[in-house]
Amino acid sequence: MGKLEEVNVGISHNTLSTGTIIKGEIVSEGDFRIDGSVEGSINCKGKIIIGTKGSFKGNIKGGNIDIMGYVQGDLLAENSLSLKSTAKLEGEVQTKTLIIEEGAIFNGSCKMTNNNIGDSRVNTNVIVKETATSEKDKK
Repeated sequence: MGKLEEVNVGISHNTLSTGTIIKGEIVSEGDFRIDGSVEGSINCKGKIIIGTKGSFKGNIKGGNIDIMGYVQGDLLAENSLSLKSTAKLEGEVQTKTLIIEEGAIFNGSCKMTNNNIGDSRVNTNVIVKETATSEKDKK
């Protein structure tokens, strides 16, 4: 009898660790986290995370993108782009939903789109999150 091949049908998660540098193109079917440095492009069907120590220069295309580190380039987020408080983004953005936490830096332009990328309509979401203030800070 032939040997059975084991197939991973779950969502795959890829990580580029701190101290790792890549120049080129990344293509992934699953999620991808970058804690190192990338110069080039990434096309990912899953979620893309740029960690606090991560940096990216180039073009990013993904379903959902979370940025905690530094990004310079053009971004296409098919669903949502989230800029965490430690994020610094310089470039052009196209997304359906944009979430910006207090403290994040965004220098560039943003084109809000509907469900279909390229179809810009008013039916979009922009969410700005502020840090909660404690009762002690209010006094």
